[in-house]
Amino acid sequence: MMTGRRLLLMWVLVGAVQVMAGNKDVVPSSPVEKLKPFNNREVELAESWVKSRENLNLAFLKSLEADRLLHNFRVTAGLLSDAKPLEGWESPGIGLRGHFVGHWLSAAAYWLGRNDDEELSRRLKEVVDGLEACQQKHGNGYLSAFPESDFDVLETRFGGVWAPYYTLHKIMQGLLDVYVQTGNEKAYAMVKDMAAYVEGRMEKLTPDRIARIMYTVDANPSNEAGGMNEVLYGLYRVSGDPRHLALARLFDPEWFLRPLVLDQDILSGLHANTHIILVNGFAACYAATGEERYRDATENFWDILMRGHAYANGTSSGPRPNVVTETSLTAEHWGDAGHLCNTLTRGIAESCVSHNTQRLSASLFSWTGNPRYADAYMNMFYNAVLPVQSVSKGEYVYHLPLGSPRHKAFMAANEFKCCSGSCLEAFAKLNSGIYYHNDTALFVNLYVPSKLNWTERKVQVELSGGFPQQPVAEFTVSAKRPSAFCLNLFVPSWAEGAEVYVNGEKQAVEARPSSFIGISKEWNDGDRVRLEFRYGFRLQSMPDKEAMFAVFYGPMMLVFETGGEVILKGDKHSVLNGLSVDGTDGTRFLLRNGGNNYRLRPFFDMDGESYGVYATIRNF
Repeated sequence: MMTGRRLLLMWVLVGAVQVMAGNKDVVPSSPVEKLKPFNNREVELAESWVKSRENLNLAFLKSLEADRLLHNFRVTAGLLSDAKPLEGWESPGIGLRGHFVGHWLSAAAYWLGRNDDEELSRRLKEVVDGLEACQQKHGNGYLSAFPESDFDVLETRFGGVWAPYYTLHKIMQGLLDVYVQTGNEKAYAMVKDMAAYVEGRMEKLTPDRIARIMYTVDANPSNEAGGMNEVLYGLYRVSGDPRHLALARLFDPEWFLRPLVLDQDILSGLHANTHIILVNGFAACYAATGEERYRDATENFWDILMRGHAYANGTSSGPRPNVVTETSLTAEHWGDAGHLCNTLTRGIAESCVSHNTQRLSASLFSWTGNPRYADAYMNMFYNAVLPVQSVSKGEYVYHLPLGSPRHKAFMAANEFKCCSGSCLEAFAKLNSGIYYHNDTALFVNLYVPSKLNWTERKVQVELSGGFPQQPVAEFTVSAKRPSAFCLNLFVPSWAEGAEVYVNGEKQAVEARPSSFIGISKEWNDGDRVRLEFRYGFRLQSMPDKEAMFAVFYGPMMLVFETGGEVILKGDKHSVLNGLSVDGTDGTRFLLRNGGNNYRLRPFFDMDGESYGVYATIRNF
């Protein structure tokens, strides 16, 4: 446990951050980070196919009118609105209405935190001003698109309404992001008032009643609390107010936290996104307080998830072992550890879960600098996150099925389901996870074409190249004066070798899989670095069925272009020998097997066509 003296020091530190947090040039950081991510404004995507995905997301973000986003909030507050309500899960009468607006706030804030956009800036201001008017009309700090009576039901029946705290979290997080990223003081005041409202409700409840509210072991629990703990720990880091810390702790369910501290796998049967977001809250607690039990819980959860519940691309969630709801028959839950081969329904790998898993990997890497977390992040970036978006239209999937045959069921723009919001937010943050740093070194974890402005060192780095379709990444350094630091280039676990050239001269480096190549020198304006990987094919089997596997080439998960089940002959060795690159652009592949020719392509390149991911060898 943290001593009182150490906790007081931490409050002083976050209090110092508070003085500057309204300035968009300063983002609160955590003293527990061994390697720090760069501020949102310091990393910009360069023109590439990844940038085109960001642009598709931006078009969706900007297509939504302020009055429509505000409609349900105004009606709930008793204010006049003649706007057309949003549809789907944002429709009037739907319990989650308002959740998407929170995601929209976060996405708009992150975009404006690094880009000048007069139209979007004006719309964000209009939405924040409109929400403030609703909050003032309530008069007690409350702000939501559904009435306060939903919380009355939750506190007496422990269910019966659709996850009011889940939605409240999204709104609070959106407002906090608006403040941190754009310096909007009004948004900061609003989120503090919302926290005070929640505090007032919680003060009236006994510990037992709060524990029952936070007990979420049922299928599709309607009392899902979202990331209330995470946003409140985040607010505490900005405000330094110990009341926010105390309030955040009320949303840490001990029944879930304690087994994870003890490294016990209790995931089977739990609703995946309900609980993975709680773990992101545990990570936020460790970042805010340095309490080791929260770090233990976070690291143990990640290991448990990846060891026994994750598919080859890092995604998870699917059918529940004990089916008691229609959804739990196919989707959204974790099953028994190590038993995945019979779970490949059309409803596995919920997008919300994938985004939250990736965020967890980022937190763990920043604490440790351990390459295995960078490995997981890269795998999910290319094979779980980017594939959820339509290449042509920018629409998103709720689930990312991995069986064969399967297809991506893209949601319509007006459905506004949970994954619509989490994808909108995640694709506004595609610039994150690329670079990290400490006082003496720069770490490159992803080879996404981008521009880094290392403000502290007055150094700019431009990353270009055709990665991952082409195994090359190139760096150009710009600096007004020489700067000495170590450039650390990530070598993923799949790499069969790598070569590094500095200003055209080959370097004597050791490129071990799942490590970093360090190049220490005094960097000058115009210095260039070229990194060349050697790719190979590999097969990743199910934990419970060696003959069922997914195909990878370098960092890319490949999918079969097929309308039928993928049944192969021979063994894994003969399958590997039958694989080849088809063409020169790195996007088409061929498998010759059992007298048949199978065509494959990267998962992120697959749009509305039928495909297969996991193939099965059957020799009878």
